[in-house]
Amino acid sequence: MAVDLEMLNKYVAVAEEAAVMAGKLIQVSFYKHKTVEHKGKVDLVTETDKACEKIIFDHLSKAFPTHKLLGEEESSLSGKINAITDEPTWIVDPLDGTTNFVHSFPFVCVSIGLTIGKVPVVGVVYNPILDELYTATKGGGAFLNGQLIMASDQTDIGNALLATEVGTARDVQTVDESTNRINAALFKVRSLRMSGSCAMNLCGVACGRLDIFYEIGFGGPWDVAAGVLIVQEAGGLVFDPSGSPFDIMSHRVCSTNSHLKEAVVDVFRGHC
Repeated sequence: MAVDLEMLNKYVAVAEEAAVMAGKLIQVSFYKHKTVEHKGKVDLVTETDKACEKIIFDHLSKAFPTHKLLGEEESSLSGKINAITDEPTWIVDPLDGTTNFVHSFPFVCVSIGLTIGKVPVVGVVYNPILDELYTATKGGGAFLNGQLIMASDQTDIGNALLATEVGTARDVQTVDESTNRINAALFKVRSLRMSGSCAMNLCGVACGRLDIFYEIGFGGPWDVAAGVLIVQEAGGLVFDPSGSPFDIMSHRVCSTNSHLKEAVVDVFRGHC
């Protein structure tokens, strides 16, 4: 798959515009009272999620009317996740970290990824509360507010900072599996963080704040479509927690710098 550099630059510029437009709405709403609906026991959605998705879809559709759109809130309404095809497809999480948003915890972001031939080629993640804009194009590097970023050079898992999430499922089996993985990791890494945003955690690996991130059971491809490219373009690795190749539709992701993959896979062996 070859994509013209000029077109990639156009795609990422339009995605940045859409992310910033949606981010302004998140900023305005952040400290206000929110009307909250439940998609599940602890899986939340607000009017801001829905309004941001409309802003993003409208902007992308106007610029690229032949491209497909796949969004978290639209998929939630239909009750299914459409398969990603070879056609250019924008994959959007309009507000990743909705629970954080509801609690005015500033780890929230807009995530916009573009796949062509089922391969991520553009990634934009914007946290409007911290004013952090992460961008990447395939083969073009990864950036934070216009500055080139790289994953960490940590080689010792004992000195690594790990992030994860426990997801929204609260059945006994899922919770037990989640805590067993965390227990296994805590004996190996320096410390653990749970920040509540899959996209922001991936960006944390990309810019070297985190050394390892994994999550099993996240909502869908919109959580990872942008972040995985940003990690890869920053020199990091993205794979299934078992060590097998990453599948954007699998609801499973692990990310490390370029040195720690084998050590991480060894920790999770038998727990994934």
